[in-house]
Amino acid sequence: MGTPEVTTLRDRLGRPVEDLRVSVTDRCNLRCRYCMPREVFGPDHTFLPRSELLSFEEITRIVRTAAGLGVTKVRLTGGEPLLRKDLPELIAQLVAIDGLTDLALTTNGLLLPQQAAALADAGLHRITVSLDALDEATFREVADTKASILGVLEGIEAARAAGLGPIKVNTVLRRGMNDDQLEDLAGWAREADVTLRFIEFMDVGTTNGWLRDGVVPAAEVVDRIHARWPIEPVDRDHPGEVAERYRYTDGAGEVGVVASVTRAFCRDCTRARLSAIGELYTCLFAATGHDLRAVLRDEAADDTRLRDRFAAIWSARTDRASELRAEEGLTGPRVEMSYIGG
Repeated sequence: MGTPEVTTLRDRLGRPVEDLRVSVTDRCNLRCRYCMPREVFGPDHTFLPRSELLSFEEITRIVRTAAGLGVTKVRLTGGEPLLRKDLPELIAQLVAIDGLTDLALTTNGLLLPQQAAALADAGLHRITVSLDALDEATFREVADTKASILGVLEGIEAARAAGLGPIKVNTVLRRGMNDDQLEDLAGWAREADVTLRFIEFMDVGTTNGWLRDGVVPAAEVVDRIHARWPIEPVDRDHPGEVAERYRYTDGAGEVGVVASVTRAFCRDCTRARLSAIGELYTCLFAATGHDLRAVLRDEAADDTRLRDRFAAIWSARTDRASELRAEEGLTGPRVEMSYIGG
C-alpha cells in the first residue's frame, strides 16, 4: 500500500498536530497522589463502563485519520493501559498504519513481566515507565499502594529483555514527598542505562492538591544533578519535544526535565489527546473534549467526515494554559490526568 497524501494541519497559533496520546482505559492499579488520589478515586468511584470504550477498530480508524493530518507519533496511555484486555491486538493494528513512525506506551510497569514479550511481538516500538522513588516506603507513599517497587524494576528488566528500548523513566517530583529521591534516581538511571525525565508537579485536574510550593523547579533539578555529575545541554530533536535534554559529560547517557510550570512550552505544543470514549482534547489542561465517537458510530459518516471533524477541532485550537497559569495555579474545571493519560 502506498503512503497516503498527508495534509499539513495547523492550529490558530501555527502549531502542527504531530503527536497523539490515546487513552485506552481510565482504570489503574495504583493511586498515585498527583494523578488518582484515593480520596477521590476510591472504592465508590464510578469508572467508564467497558461498553462505552472505543473498540480497537475505532481507535485505529481515528489514528489512521490523524496520520493523514500530520500525526507521526502515537503513545498509548490510561489510566494504566496494560489493564486493557488484548492490548497487543490494538498495537498490531496501529503499527500497520502508513505514516506512523513511532508507537510508544506509558505504564507503571507492574504488569510488564507478564506482558512485555507480547507487546514487543505485536510491534510496539518503545516503553516509558513511571517511577517516582527508589526507596520502598516513599514509593508506596507516593503511589498509595502496597505493591513493591521490585515489581516496577522487574517490569523494566522485562521490557529490556523483550527489546522495548531505549527505555525511558518518568519521575514526577513533589516537594516534601519525593524530592529527596532526585540524586538516587539519577544515579540509578545512569547505572541501569535508562533515560530519566524529571517532571514538574502540575495542576492537571482539580483533585491532586496542587500548590506551587510543591513544585521542584526544573532549574533546581538541573543544578542538583550537575553538582553530582556534570551535564551539558543537548539540542532538541524537533520543535515539539517537551523535555529539555542534557547529556552527562562522562558519557553515562542522558537526563531530561519537563518544565511545564516554570518554563511553559505551549507555543511549541504539537500534542492532541484522545480519551478512552473518543473525546479529542487539544490541551492537557482542558475542561472538555470534542466528541469523535458520535462520528465513528454514525453509519452515514465516512472517513472524510471524520477527517473534517478532526481537522476542524485542531484548526480552531488556541490553547496555551501553562503560559497563562497564575501564581495560585490554573482556575476552573479541568480534565483529570487519569482520564487522558497526562
